[in-house]
Amino acid sequence: MPVRPVPAVLATAGAALLLLAAAPSAPAAPPAPAEPRETVTVDKKVSMAADGTVKLSGTYRCRDSVGPTFVSSNVGQSKSNTNSLGSMTVSYSVGGTRAVCDGAVHRWENTGKHEPSTLKLGKAQVEATVVELRPWGGLPLMPHFHAQLQKDVTLSKG
Repeated sequence: MPVRPVPAVLATAGAALLLLAAAPSAPAAPPAPAEPRETVTVDKKVSMAADGTVKLSGTYRCRDSVGPTFVSSNVGQSKSNTNSLGSMTVSYSVGGTRAVCDGAVHRWENTGKHEPSTLKLGKAQVEATVVELRPWGGLPLMPHFHAQLQKDVTLSKG
């Protein structure tokens, strides 16, 4: 019995369709990175007055706090070590600001006064942290960190 060409063509076409359906599709563009839910930034301008007052500022965003929350900050500079171990960074607090954790971006500004000889104009390291003091069982409030940033800056006359 002769084979009819029409069913053979249909069988070949069906197999090709099955292979196409099973072949991997072209890779899709990678998804855009999610916007961070919690952040803290430090402004470029970090000023120090002649009396040793340092002023830091920036923005923050946090969510879902249940305890008191703050943006704390410090500034540090490398100091030469007298025992020939090189240098070390010494940090000083620049205060704290109460934070509102509603998911919106807010501004913060902290100031701290130190002896004028403590910090010098020039290169410095800044750290800003959004920290919440959360109730935890029967214990005192426990720190919960929402966001943290370490950044090299330049202390300028201000």
